[in-house]
Amino acid sequence: MTHHRLHVPAPAAAPLTGHLPFTDAPSAADPIAVTSRCLTRGGRPWFPVSGEFHYTRYPARHWEEELLKMKAGGVTAVASYVIWIHHEEIEGRVRFDGDRDLRRFAELCARHGLDFIPRIGPWSHAEVRNGGLPDWLLARDCAPRTDDPAYLDAVRPWFAAIAEQLRGLDRAHHGPIVAIQIENELYDQPGHLRTLKTMAQEAGLDAPLWTSTAWGGVRLPPDELLPLYGGYPETFWTEWDGGWPDTCRKHFFFTHQRDDEGIGADLRPTTVGGGDPVPSDRFPWATCELGGGMAAAYHRRPRVDPEDVGALGLTKIGCGSVWQGYYMFHGGTNPTGELTTLQESHATHYPNDLPVLTYDFQAPLGEYGQYRPSYHELRLQHLMLADLGHLIAPMESVLPERQPTGQHDRDTLRWAVRGDGTSGFLFVNNHQPHEPLPSHPDTTFTVDFADGPALSLPSTPVTVPSGAYFCWPLRLDVAGLRLDWATAQPVCRVDDRGRTVLVLAATDGITPELALDSSTVQSVTTPTGSVTRADGRILITGLRPGTDALVEVNTADGGRVGLLVLDAATARTVYRGSAWGAERIVLSRDGVVFDGDEVRLHGTGTSSSFAVLPVPERPPVAAGASVYAEADGVLTRYTLRPDGRTGVGVPDLPDDLPGGRGHGLPDDRAHRLPEGRLPDELPEGQGTALPFTLLRPAGTAPETVTGTLGRASAPADKHFDTTAAEYRVDVPGHLLDDAATTLLRVRWTGDVGRAYVGETLVADQFHAGGVWEIGLDRLPADLLLTEGLRLKLLPLPPGAPVHLPAQVGEAGQEAAVRHVEWATVRTWTTRAG
Repeated sequence: MTHHRLHVPAPAAAPLTGHLPFTDAPSAADPIAVTSRCLTRGGRPWFPVSGEFHYTRYPARHWEEELLKMKAGGVTAVASYVIWIHHEEIEGRVRFDGDRDLRRFAELCARHGLDFIPRIGPWSHAEVRNGGLPDWLLARDCAPRTDDPAYLDAVRPWFAAIAEQLRGLDRAHHGPIVAIQIENELYDQPGHLRTLKTMAQEAGLDAPLWTSTAWGGVRLPPDELLPLYGGYPETFWTEWDGGWPDTCRKHFFFTHQRDDEGIGADLRPTTVGGGDPVPSDRFPWATCELGGGMAAAYHRRPRVDPEDVGALGLTKIGCGSVWQGYYMFHGGTNPTGELTTLQESHATHYPNDLPVLTYDFQAPLGEYGQYRPSYHELRLQHLMLADLGHLIAPMESVLPERQPTGQHDRDTLRWAVRGDGTSGFLFVNNHQPHEPLPSHPDTTFTVDFADGPALSLPSTPVTVPSGAYFCWPLRLDVAGLRLDWATAQPVCRVDDRGRTVLVLAATDGITPELALDSSTVQSVTTPTGSVTRADGRILITGLRPGTDALVEVNTADGGRVGLLVLDAATARTVYRGSAWGAERIVLSRDGVVFDGDEVRLHGTGTSSSFAVLPVPERPPVAAGASVYAEADGVLTRYTLRPDGRTGVGVPDLPDDLPGGRGHGLPDDRAHRLPEGRLPDELPEGQGTALPFTLLRPAGTAPETVTGTLGRASAPADKHFDTTAAEYRVDVPGHLLDDAATTLLRVRWTGDVGRAYVGETLVADQFHAGGVWEIGLDRLPADLLLTEGLRLKLLPLPPGAPVHLPAQVGEAGQEAAVRHVEWATVRTWTTRAG
């Protein structure tokens, strides 16, 4: 048996307060403040979750639904670069129209209760041409990113334009802006950062928090800017043959080192293992760039798996993060420039060649709004933070006595505790990319609390599986019940007609165990497993997780508590929001958004299904669909099937189910996807195949050319007309009726793929083994019908200095389309019955 031990001391001292010059508007109903340990809002510890979504990289007509997806995913604040070259590519013509409408984007955030964080630059990076600085600015005789008066003279009207767009949206006017980021990755100009903050304030911008990225050994003006950190599971900006960077590897260990010297290291001098010059005793550990995925550069095309994103996020909470900020949370597409293309490239002497258009980033929500498995991994954590973040935020991170000996130690179990001396949360991470970590059999933990007896758990040793990562509660109060521990992760709480239900997520390979403080329990019943009493605890073991695994407790103070333990896959279908007049949990393999009186589901099936707790008094109704109800454990599951009518209908069904009329459905429901598969993982054959025609086979792969830092450059445009294999895909006209929700899915091999309608480039991708998805609503419909979609694919030269995921192998050396299909994402709209 392997026993792990850790001591949680009492907090050494009260956190510093009032020591930083961050002040909220006097009229703010929930004033935001910063202590040395965490953020507070309305006097209560506050654990924000921010997600990056670049409005100028996404069609404005879809912003609202995408913001609602982010909110349903647990994002509480939307961050976005305000990319100068996207707004003022031509000097003096500042555009805030259409997809550049900054004000409308911020107002939509406010409408749906989302905070907004503009990252105003002027230099943004964001894999944009010149880092976002317009060409006309760089043509001036000035020194950008310094206090050169000629540069500041150009920045001043740009900041004024931003301020005008955001006027009245600050906290003084009950607006959504909670923070403003100055510049980005500027590591050696603290005076310039202070100047930019002053200029932004003089222009009329205001927020309770002014922030700066703090990685790379940054020097910040003392106490002027809140330092924000980051960490990525992979990189596109390192060398093609450098392997998995140590600066990424470190993020899968529990540590108290905040800095990541690797982010943006190709744009500054750096050494791995740099220090942390920002005083950590004055600022809480806040982040703005935890990798929600990763972009692909031509020379390096990493693959990021959903478990990489989930494990990194959970590990950072265990390390002490009090603000989970993701880059990117939503992918997008570079706008078409009027003068040039707008991606980072060797042509402008930047280190990396990026695709001309796609900025999908493998993000939790994709370039066309696709749900990715990483969205569900993160939502599971964000639901916990929404419910319990006020407890976790002020807790200090404590590391165990025995820790890994270094970044290449794969054998020592990685774990930590966030605690306050009496209670806490135990974090374990046994996952990292590329190099699997071994299972840890016969594992137990002892956590000594300074102000209470030690907890030794679980009662029977468990095996921590390879690839597992989880959080267990320690001495958690649940409406009067003290849960001494659970070997399942807290998800969220919901009120079920006077009974508080705590939803927990089991970990595959670990049987759930619940330990209740018997002094807080009057009675307990469990559907499976056994109940024993010992040492002042009631121990529930052998519980089989699922929608029927509800442990019901009557508490000593007369309350009612339920502990619902879901299996790992089902837990990743949990959403929580205001639905049909009450706060509810909704379980669905389809995407779910909550929008006032409506709950909408997005899925690829011919029907949709969701389970609900608490059960509404009447079943919800759906436009154009019949609603069927059946029991699903302690929840009620509703299935929507098209009824061919334009109205709302509920069939006449027996009154034998809680919360509505219905009957059991056969097991071969058409909407069901293969076991364990979510709709964003649509396999080949689940879509409808489209024919394609080879117009021209590929010629010899063009010779590799190198650019900045000696890295391989993307092939020149001319090769797509002379060397590329060319295919035509004819898109049926009926698909254009559902263009807003129809994706073409292309399985191909090669090096670089470009899609054209007529002579217009409409999509592109560097091959890295994944499916190439193209949203039909981005394509010119009339021309598409007459000329079809043309795919031009270049082969990869043998021995090219390009990093590809291991599973790609030699496939890129042949430029060929293997399969094309289409899939429509249907939206189901439900309302209260």
